[in-house]
Amino acid sequence: MSNLVEMGKKAKEAAVVLATLSTPVKNKALLASADALMAAKEDILAKNKEDVDAALANGIKGAFIDRLTLTDARVADMADGLRQVAKLDDPVGEVLSMKKLDNGLVVGQKRVPMGVIGIIFEARPNVTADAFGLCLKAGSAVILRGGKEAFKTNHAVVNAIRAALKAEGLPEDAVQMVPDTSRETANEMMRLNGYLDVLIPRGGAGLINSVVQNSTVPVIQTGVGNCHVYVDESADFEKAAKIVINAKTQRPGVCNACESLLVHEKIAEDFLPAVGRALQEKKVEIRGDEATQKLVDGSIAATEEDWGTEYADYILSTRVVKDLDEAIAHIRKYSTGHSEAIVTENYTNAQRFLNEVDAAAVYVNASTRFTDGGQFGFGAEIGISTQKLHARGPMGLKELTTTKYIIYGDGQIRE
Repeated sequence: MSNLVEMGKKAKEAAVVLATLSTPVKNKALLASADALMAAKEDILAKNKEDVDAALANGIKGAFIDRLTLTDARVADMADGLRQVAKLDDPVGEVLSMKKLDNGLVVGQKRVPMGVIGIIFEARPNVTADAFGLCLKAGSAVILRGGKEAFKTNHAVVNAIRAALKAEGLPEDAVQMVPDTSRETANEMMRLNGYLDVLIPRGGAGLINSVVQNSTVPVIQTGVGNCHVYVDESADFEKAAKIVINAKTQRPGVCNACESLLVHEKIAEDFLPAVGRALQEKKVEIRGDEATQKLVDGSIAATEEDWGTEYADYILSTRVVKDLDEAIAHIRKYSTGHSEAIVTENYTNAQRFLNEVDAAAVYVNASTRFTDGGQFGFGAEIGISTQKLHARGPMGLKELTTTKYIIYGDGQIRE
């Protein structure tokens, strides 16, 4: 019997306990876990340094290292994320509807825990704490399988949380970390039917596509983010420049960062050179069409592949379009359905963009970097869903529950 099956059994046993916990008990456990992370900060940072040093030695660099690296502030943010989840309304037990039928049956629907949630993710150690916190508050156990680059960090985080749970008299197996990062383990986790109720991948396109294509466990597909900002002919240049620079450079290694800039041809000559220089000062490489290359010194030719690429790095594909129709057509062709933005002072164009662009989050005059559970007021998030069934957009507590019907009768039988 494989180790994962044993983990699955322990998770199901833990899930039975978690499903019936009161909100105050769950909140107390979350606060204790936050305190445990801070108490273990030095150990977590030491293990993280080992992971980062190993990644650098293996030639990994750039935005990937930023995602992997923890600091005092980031550990504090992880702990604060758990505290924020403790403050959120508990969705478990919420009655969504209740009605009495003609036959006297009272039929209701309420939120209930998923059971056991599996998460396969890559190099962001904060996912470990976020996933645990949301799953616990939603009444579910979680099995985590992180990437090899953050292996030691993730285990240090999980060990601190498990110790806190034990001290609170709760099952440690509410959170478990898969003890290796082999491809075989990932494949086995994708087929852990009977133990996992849902599987959520978080990472790059390769990981997400592999899970979606190979899993026999139901999957919530989280988003590869080929996000666009379209600067319309009526855009306020100062506003547009601030949005583009923030969306691209505030944290380029995340899925809600801008990867492609579209600019209306009527303003390109005035807008692109200045914003191009500003981006290049931030070390952004601009890959553009012919019009962009003429207007932005130092830009290089974009390939067809560039238009559909999530760089997660200081690279931006840029294209001049003739109008809103062409911008929308480009986005329809290359978007991954994550986050798209228009910068415009034209109300009609703004509404058309909102109505015609098909993505989990569509913005008018704001950075795509806001597509985040914390920014949307959900507390921590489990990921950004780019699919359309069960959940779409930032997935918070409610998206980690399911529903069941509850029926009250008085002896009714069906004729």
